[in-house]
Amino acid sequence: MMATSNQQLGKNPRSLTVISYIMHGFSQGCCVIDDLITDRKPDFFMLQEHWLTPSNLRTFERCFTGYFAFDCSAMSGCLEACLLRGRPFGGVMILVNKALCRFTTIIHCDELFNIVKVFNRLFINVYFPCCGTVNRLTSYADLLADNWAWREHYSDCECIITGNFSSVLDSNNAVAKCVISFINNCSLVRCDDLFFDQKVDTYVNLSLCQNSQIDYILVSKASDVANFYV
Repeated sequence: MMATSNQQLGKNPRSLTVISYIMHGFSQGCCVIDDLITDRKPDFFMLQEHWLTPSNLRTFERCFTGYFAFDCSAMSGCLEACLLRGRPFGGVMILVNKALCRFTTIIHCDELFNIVKVFNRLFINVYFPCCGTVNRLTSYADLLADNWAWREHYSDCECIITGNFSSVLDSNNAVAKCVISFINNCSLVRCDDLFFDQKVDTYVNLSLCQNSQIDYILVSKASDVANFYV
């Protein structure tokens, strides 16, 4: 997903481009990032499921030299407890164009969400628990509450929340209702509600015949969004 927002710097307008992308592993996703850098030159990548261990996180900055990486591995606790068994998993990453370095502050980083502040914007990258997760609804509520606590701490900032919500928000299940309640209570807007022609599937698996809209971009100020597409 890609969104473009307008940012005012004194008297000069500045357009910021944000891309949210599920990598399904660094090796599988890095070529897509390369292509997007060439074609779009985005200011931000909000990435989920890079699957890298803590010792390999610097791979991002080695491969994408025009960007700073703000990251966390989902496997830190697993590797501290024992050797990794099974396939790697999870991980969230924000890549920020180096041209914005002097305007950027890292706010928070853990295995489910990370936040950077650029100008007067909070950019929040999230990865919500998937189906089958123990106490999933509680985990959703806690993650949403944590995100909004940071938003309130920086109440002078607008915010953009992007990522894999692992749920179809237009459905009627308990998880979707939890997220929609959060969106309404916090006066956020879904970008796909601003651009109705982009209410399309964001997850497509042809071999399994599965498709759904589970990835979203939320904003606190709708008028700042110049464009959005999947």
